[in-house]
Amino acid sequence: MFLRRNRRRKNGEIYEYWTLVESVRTSRGPRQRVVATLGKLPGLDEDERAGWDEIARLLDGRPRSAAQADLFRDILNPPQWAKVNLSYVRVERVREFGKVYVALAMWRRLGLHSFFEAHVRRGREQIDWATVACILSLGRFCMPSTELALSEHWYANTALDDLLGVSAADVYDNRLYRGLDELLPLREQLFGHLRERYRSLFGSGFEFLLYDVTSTYFEGRCERNPQAQRGYSRDSRPDCKQVCIGLVVTPEGLPLAYEVFAGNRADVTTVEDIVDLMEKKYGCAKRIWAMDRGMVSEENLDYLRERHALYIVGTPKGRLRKFERELLEQSDWRQVEPGVEVKLIDHPDGQGQERYVLCRSVARHEKEAAMLNRQRDRLRAKLMQIDASLKKRPQKPEPVERRIGKWLGRNTAAEKVFHVELITEAGATIGLRIEEDVNKLDWAQVSQGAYLLRTNCREQDPCKLWHWYIHLTEVEDAFRVGKSDLGMRPVYHHREDRVQAHILVCFLALVMWRCFEMGLQAKGLGDCARQVLDQMATIHSMDVVLPVKDKTDVCLRLVAKPDKLAADLLARMQLSLPTRPKMMEM
Repeated sequence: MFLRRNRRRKNGEIYEYWTLVESVRTSRGPRQRVVATLGKLPGLDEDERAGWDEIARLLDGRPRSAAQADLFRDILNPPQWAKVNLSYVRVERVREFGKVYVALAMWRRLGLHSFFEAHVRRGREQIDWATVACILSLGRFCMPSTELALSEHWYANTALDDLLGVSAADVYDNRLYRGLDELLPLREQLFGHLRERYRSLFGSGFEFLLYDVTSTYFEGRCERNPQAQRGYSRDSRPDCKQVCIGLVVTPEGLPLAYEVFAGNRADVTTVEDIVDLMEKKYGCAKRIWAMDRGMVSEENLDYLRERHALYIVGTPKGRLRKFERELLEQSDWRQVEPGVEVKLIDHPDGQGQERYVLCRSVARHEKEAAMLNRQRDRLRAKLMQIDASLKKRPQKPEPVERRIGKWLGRNTAAEKVFHVELITEAGATIGLRIEEDVNKLDWAQVSQGAYLLRTNCREQDPCKLWHWYIHLTEVEDAFRVGKSDLGMRPVYHHREDRVQAHILVCFLALVMWRCFEMGLQAKGLGDCARQVLDQMATIHSMDVVLPVKDKTDVCLRLVAKPDKLAADLLARMQLSLPTRPKMMEM
């Protein structure tokens, strides 16, 4: 998704506007679709003269009260004229303003400033821990990095000292580390606060929940963290220790709660912990859980049924064999979207509690077919190469078997199709007998693009069941945002409590990110938060120093006027900037 500038000539005049464009895949190849046109909003040119002292109101998107409006209308601000030496006018202290301003607006609109002010421990600290929590979360949202980098580089280059009233000298690494320690005990209360904010802002319900697990790895040995273990790495870093994170989100993609598990914990063993956690928070009412096949075991499904919970889960590919006849039949299929068909079928064992949703996708079929053909060609070529080398120079069976196993392991889609037998003579391997199993190849071609869902929901519409399950992409997208946009990996902390606090800050930044995306969607701006934030990053604050005749220099702190696109985006987000300069002492 990207922003495109458009120009149009009409009656001899050139008009300029922006469109939000999305690249989509179609049967005819990639195409571009206009998501939103950023036209001119009524009242956009009306300049509200707001000062720095009104930052809280501007961030909250609140208009002035009638009394305030009359007051500002009645106050006379006579112009202040002065003779300025234009040769020595200069700009100083340029700071990034737009991105941190938007992030702070999200922080306040989620009520996180009020939550932390009400719940953090009070002591003799110079900077309250609620403000430190805000700095940590805004830093993760705007420039993912370590606490040391935030304190030494990032904070001093932003306008947060003006917005929060905390100087850059007071933001140092040890204060941020101690802030992490103060945040962690509030985790459970934070989950409850977010639930209420989601309900009031978006009308979210919690009868349908999505659950998945990911991992994040460490730099270092992590000897002080018992949860740091080696396990299955989703980040392709099996050389590093890791922890696993189970995340629960709503169908809209709003993060609701999470749990941290040891890095060697199998996904399937985490389900009971998460279900128990959510039932303690939201009660034991019937709830629909959507999970992928990595979470599925008969023990977990029995556990959900005992709790009177409903579920729709993915199943292993091998279960498709039981439904070969239904897969080949051309009747009862319903199109759920272009290229995707589904049908509802009964449990093969006649169990009344469960049913299956058989799905097939044209795009997925083409992808799996191309993958199988590519791996078949590659594996056949390697096996023929091994056979040719053995005919020239026989070898012992053990190293030959290892070579064959290596190439079979690298081509998992094609390994079941091939049957390889060693031809031995006098204890040495002199060649290979290579055959392709026709039956397995035929079944592979039939099952390509097909997958199976399992559910105990009483819903009769397979299209609706499919849509419920496909919401799991929201969890996967949340993991992608957390790792790529918010820098959750790698983790540089080694203590268990600091690792937990780091993940909590990443969770807060993810909450802000997803709510920001939902706000953009509601305003017709698509769902690409990164594009909008990049435009906000073009807005800076600065000090303009004016050398005045017969007086000391005058320093005015102001926010640069945004360009047309950034101004349009701010107007649609109902976010105003301070426009009246603030007089600073020299």
